[in-house]
Amino acid sequence: MHAIAAIPVLLIASAAIHAQQAVSLPRSDGASTPAMVYEPTATHGCPPLALLSPGAGGNEKGLAYLAQALADDGWQAIVLGHRESGMAALRQDMRRAHGIRRGVQALVADPVAYRDRLADIGAALAWSGQHCRAPFKALLGHSMGARTVVLEAGAGNNLRIHGADRFDAYVALSPPATDASFPPDADRAIRAPMLMLTGTRDATVDGASHADRARAFDALSSRCAWLGVVDGATHMNFAGVGFAARTAAENATTTLAIAFLDGLRAGHCSHPPAIAGTTISSK
Repeated sequence: MHAIAAIPVLLIASAAIHAQQAVSLPRSDGASTPAMVYEPTATHGCPPLALLSPGAGGNEKGLAYLAQALADDGWQAIVLGHRESGMAALRQDMRRAHGIRRGVQALVADPVAYRDRLADIGAALAWSGQHCRAPFKALLGHSMGARTVVLEAGAGNNLRIHGADRFDAYVALSPPATDASFPPDADRAIRAPMLMLTGTRDATVDGASHADRARAFDALSSRCAWLGVVDGATHMNFAGVGFAARTAAENATTTLAIAFLDGLRAGHCSHPPAIAGTTISSK
């Protein structure tokens, strides 16, 4: 009985493995970025495209919970490796700055790192476009990835980075608070649809609170915007790491991201669903 029951589980696991593909994406500057592609489990024609940008020190194996949920919803999800702001780059900055916190601060304030990240995004768009023309495109990111998201969407900044706003919608997990890179009301220039999520324990590396992150939502000029605040969720919970409130953060992220993006794909800004333990605002 147990052996027979295990067969469907093995088949499901095998299908999940085959649905993922590790690729190397050539960039216009001659470099390349590693990426993990999650193909949709079911599709009719060209699927919508979701690019996922992990935080500083992350890689293409991160944000798997969100990428898989999007693939299950019919999206082609691509997690970008961002080699120049991955773990090797973070360790180098930590050595130079003599500490973890200062090393992270140096990396997330490096304009060259963001130019490389935007080049990675361009490489993924070009690679996906060779296969088919996605009817809808979204960019999602966590931490430094969320900073990348708002830069691409057009946020004002002191990094001299000008995003191309190449997407139909954006999702920022742990959006940046006001700091040396992002002046007050930096997000006022963003007009595209934006979902932001944070947690009550989601402090920034500079010591700002989740409330400071949430002020980015207040500044948005987006025609459709949601903000979710997950009770007890830490910064790393949104990356799919940690214990306290990890499940709550992942559930809120996948539920809200899919509801937000699917509503926009259908041509409207839908009303956010209620989620226990999560405070949700919209405008």
